[in-house]
Amino acid sequence: MTQRLAGKIAVVTGGALGIGGGISRRLAAAGATVVLNDIDEAAAAATAGEITAGGGRCHTLVGDIRKPEVVEALRAAALRAGDGRIDVLVNNVGDFRPASRTFLHSTEAQWQELYEVNLLHVFRVTRALLPVMVEQRSGAVVNNSTVEAFRGIPGHAVYSAYNAGVSAFTKSLAVEVGQHGVRVNAIAPDLADTSQTPAAAMLRGRDPALIRTWLPLGRFGVADDYAAVVEFLASDDARFVTGHTIPVDGGTLAASGWYGRADRKGWTNMPNEA
Repeated sequence: MTQRLAGKIAVVTGGALGIGGGISRRLAAAGATVVLNDIDEAAAAATAGEITAGGGRCHTLVGDIRKPEVVEALRAAALRAGDGRIDVLVNNVGDFRPASRTFLHSTEAQWQELYEVNLLHVFRVTRALLPVMVEQRSGAVVNNSTVEAFRGIPGHAVYSAYNAGVSAFTKSLAVEVGQHGVRVNAIAPDLADTSQTPAAAMLRGRDPALIRTWLPLGRFGVADDYAAVVEFLASDDARFVTGHTIPVDGGTLAASGWYGRADRKGWTNMPNEA
């Protein structure tokens, strides 16, 4: 793999498992020193160990990124690792849980939890690390949104709204900081086959042969599919790309929609149940 991030300091939140783990491994393989934050201490240690065993460099900061004190500790850890530099920030953390059957069944407490895990911490981490990039007049921020920010998703209206906020924040911040040599982009994943969202659970006994009928590329994504796009956006290869959210979805955003199930038991984007 080309070392197109050689010498860079890259911070990845939620960087131990799933898409985040793929991003951490990919950036390290591209030559970056990765500062990995995760709430799961064992998973963070395992991913860091895998990176270092492969010849890469990785530091870990264990803690809940929703807490302001963890954000400040992450900033300090990144500055130590980079001797004052921070080149890449990947705001990867996000979750559709806690979920409700419908918006009318949701509570304000759930809204607050979804806000903190999907949007508020993105503001906090970015504000903590961005001044370093502005001062050095270079840097790349890559946020993790979702395709659900661009299409309706029944039962997850609040989650969708906050991720639409991530993409809007990405665009507006890119306009603000471009003059300082800092780029801001995002990815919008869908259908990631990871330990947190395994393909088997998403299929729920459906015929895997039907995947091709609603996913144009005919398969679920794996962590490295998303990480490869993050690496591109973080690198100088994307030096004239800023303010965009790139769908990484195998074509689902282009091709699919949600339908009321024929049995009236909710919604589906599986055409065999429409």
